[in-house]
Amino acid sequence: MSLAMHGVALYARLRMKPRSSSVARARQRLREPKAPARPPAALLRRHDVSAREVAGFVYRTVAPRARATSRAAVYLHGGAYVSEIAKQHWALIGALADAGVRVDVPLYGLAPQHTYREAYPFVTEVYRRLLTGTSASGVTLVGDSAGGGLAAGFAQTLPALGLPQPARLVLIAPWLDLTLGNPEIPAVARHDPWLSPVGLVELGRAWAGGDDPADPRLSPANGPLTGLAPTHVYVGTRDLALPDVRLLERRATAEGAQVTTTVCEGAVHVYPLTPTPEGRAAAAGIVEEIAGGSA
Repeated sequence: MSLAMHGVALYARLRMKPRSSSVARARQRLREPKAPARPPAALLRRHDVSAREVAGFVYRTVAPRARATSRAAVYLHGGAYVSEIAKQHWALIGALADAGVRVDVPLYGLAPQHTYREAYPFVTEVYRRLLTGTSASGVTLVGDSAGGGLAAGFAQTLPALGLPQPARLVLIAPWLDLTLGNPEIPAVARHDPWLSPVGLVELGRAWAGGDDPADPRLSPANGPLTGLAPTHVYVGTRDLALPDVRLLERRATAEGAQVTTTVCEGAVHVYPLTPTPEGRAAAAGIVEEIAGGSA
């Protein structure tokens, strides 16, 4: 583990973990105003960035400037379903656009004002519109943390919608079960410097909006894997997401789904988004996989 990863872990323990350390802290986070979701100026200078509105929600398209491309991605950002897209998300989106990938970024509504019931039709329409000009064989569905859970759950709904699977899913430390009921989680939680189950479960309840948090649209670990697009998951060993990722692996083997997992020793939550050697290497691999189109 690099010194930089040690530093990120220390920062997370001091600044991030307290935000989910109790139900009271989680409820305080739900009351906080949402941060702006504007793309950074550097991204606007490098690429063509447009905004469209669907059913009251905005999605951004980041397109390589003056460069034709047959590759596209839909990026669903993390933030425990309560926090807006952050500069780390835009950095990976920008790197994808630098490599010639068009990226659609649905800025879905956040809890407690909004729930998954609004997010699913919104993301469905963004995906449907993308497919009018791009073959599904050139599309990757990407998500990190909460956005990874939403990406996996959305992909599971595609057969019922009569829509094709994308070429692949890339999931970065996905939140696969809102209940965090996996019996292996407490052992990992002791070493995760970022996330605490007690607060996250409360945030998950807000996102569920009174519905059963075990529903596959909220907890895709409980959903069907047969027929799912080839999936590549990135996760660290000091990440609360790890036990459910391992469960996903086991279920994929049993159901004949293609799930590949890259596990980084000592890495924290969403490590490909961190300013560390491990994070930069993983992010470069993600960009290469999506831009190159390898399944």
